[in-house]
Amino acid sequence: MTATATRKPGKARVGLTDDELEQVLALAGGADSVELKLTVPDEHHRSTIVGLGMDPLEAQIRMVSFFDTPDLALSEHGLVVRARRVQGREDDSVVKLRPVAPEEVPEHLRRSPSMVVELDAMPGGYVCSASMKARLGATDVKRYMAGGRRISKLFSKQQRAFFAAHAPAGLELDELTLLGPIFVLKLNFKPVDLGRKLVAEMWLYPDGSRILELSTKCAPAQMFQVVAESRAFLTGRGVDLSGEQQTKTAAALRYFVAQLPQSAH
Repeated sequence: MTATATRKPGKARVGLTDDELEQVLALAGGADSVELKLTVPDEHHRSTIVGLGMDPLEAQIRMVSFFDTPDLALSEHGLVVRARRVQGREDDSVVKLRPVAPEEVPEHLRRSPSMVVELDAMPGGYVCSASMKARLGATDVKRYMAGGRRISKLFSKQQRAFFAAHAPAGLELDELTLLGPIFVLKLNFKPVDLGRKLVAEMWLYPDGSRILELSTKCAPAQMFQVVAESRAFLTGRGVDLSGEQQTKTAAALRYFVAQLPQSAH
């Protein structure tokens, strides 16, 4: 039986139904990894940063650019196309498809070192995705922004083939519209009381709004143990686990599409 690959996040609730638990177990069992995520309500950003002992000066700066059509045709087809500049390291790009059922990803793609099948889980929702990734040169995205490269040059042959297999018929990478970039701060830290790495990402939208997301990754077999340990740790540090969950990418796409000239729509 093919597992249902998604449940949309919303207001956090306690526990999963039996059917949802079965689906999550099936998805996790076929995934390469699990990423557990939590978005923190705006009014609790400061208290969370203080409670977890995060030092913003240790955060890595990132600039994330998305590519889609003005009517978000790729998003409607479950595709995310992204390129990223990262402080102190090479640029990278990704073509992501979600939701997917792990057993339906072709074997030749699963064998590719550039492919990652991951289950993202947050309070109130979960989704399984297949991401084809690539490393770029340190200035490739900057050169594109300056008008020196085509969009397709930011993506590998494998990524272009993955895009073509799942994009709307006839839509080419070089026809897409730049949506972004958005400024992101990412902090990796390892609280002593938890004993595992946490990641905090602050997405800073140009209108002044922000999304603060906490996450940790684990092997599929560790998922429920890590969920329990992480919940206990965060609750003990005063982090609110009950807020409405948001998706960073969807919020960014909506924002930048709304800023496009009317003639682009």
